[in-house]
Amino acid sequence: MAVQTLTDTNFQEQVLQAKGPVLVDFWAPWCGPCRLVAPLMDWADATYAGRLTVGKLEVDGNPLQRDAFRVQGIPSLLIFRDGQEVVRHEGAITKPQLQALLDAHL
Repeated sequence: MAVQTLTDTNFQEQVLQAKGPVLVDFWAPWCGPCRLVAPLMDWADATYAGRLTVGKLEVDGNPLQRDAFRVQGIPSLLIFRDGQEVVRHEGAITKPQLQALLDAHL
């Protein structure tokens, strides 16, 4: 699998109606910490393949979902299960921190 590109248009189907947990990275190309977190999304997608879907939503081009989930700081990592947000982490994160977050919620 590959990290999914999420948009206002496909968010409902790809995240809220997904079977199984979904990790969403709310990001922007001008955000330095977002660029540091980006490789971790590929790592999470490969490491948790079959157990977790990973997607990225660019906040400037997709204001409906950004505002619906009240994302005010980026990067923001949200885990959804059964259409509901179960955990949120705002700001940069290290690989061990991300692994602990995912292990606790999968």
